Amino acid sequence: MKQKYIFNHKTLSFEKYKVSTKRLVGRVVLGLLTFGGCAFMFAFLLYTFFSSPKERMQARELEFMKLQYEILNDKLNNMEALMADMEDRDDNVYRVVLEAEPIPRSVRRAGYGGPHRYDALYGYANSDIVANASKKLDIIASRLYVQSQSYDEVFEMARNKSEMLSSIPAIMPVKAEDLKYISSFFGYRPDPIDNETKFHSGIDFSANEGVEVHVVGDGKVIAVETTQWGYGKMITVDHGYGYKTRYAHLSRFKVRVGQRVKRGQVIGLVGQTGKSTGAHLHYEVLKNDIQIDPIHFFYNDLTPDQYEKVLEQSTIPTKTMD
Repeated sequence: MKQKYIFNHKTLSFEKYKVSTKRLVGRVVLGLLTFGGCAFMFAFLLYTFFSSPKERMQARELEFMKLQYEILNDKLNNMEALMADMEDRDDNVYRVVLEAEPIPRSVRRAGYGGPHRYDALYGYANSDIVANASKKLDIIASRLYVQSQSYDEVFEMARNKSEMLSSIPAIMPVKAEDLKYISSFFGYRPDPIDNETKFHSGIDFSANEGVEVHVVGDGKVIAVETTQWGYGKMITVDHGYGYKTRYAHLSRFKVRVGQRVKRGQVIGLVGQTGKSTGAHLHYEVLKNDIQIDPIHFFYNDLTPDQYEKVLEQSTIPTKTMD
């Protein structure tokens, strides 16, 4: 390094320039700060606008996990729908059949954790996705536990009520191979004569005249009637336990009043007597003399998929045949 000299006005001579330690330290510090600032700006720009291979890999993994959680949420939604169907069938079919009270909604939706159960899952970019999946899973687990307990109770009741199970309605009165289609369901439907919406108290099974009609449970025939209008030729069977069934618009009777019948026995033939616009069987189920929807009493003849399809068809407002 080239030596520097400065002129001393007091001695009127040139002297060697010497840097003080304080100034030297200041220069070093300033240099380090400048270098550090430049390095910081470079690193900031690099990490802000450019990703390292490791970061790109982590970003791909994060997107993949996010997609998997979304798929999991969809699956949990489907499980919730299936769970709701199981609960509905339990309350409105099995428990109705066994004369048991349905499980209150408050019990089925009982608590499954404290208010701060999921606090640890929040505070991250995708906390909502993870927390929602965890909540749904806990809810389904809680509802499954309640449903499992209910099935245990239903099984115990059924085991002790074999006679009742053979008596209550459990099959369709017209065999599937003889059935054309179900032309009308339970509820308010357009009347075929005056086209006004009226309450239809049963289900209409469209079939050829002369097709056999089967009793849906063990019981006793309490009425064999014939009218020119209304139900025409009709049979009423008392099954006990508060259940009765009616079979209307028959062409012929195959039983008499007071006769004991067994489930599946032929009791009459399909016809179109009384107020009828075509050959069919009008079928009713009564519980404690109140007409109820017969659709819940086909469980011996229908698979779960077929039952769901029939339920879906029952919502279509078709005209009745009587």
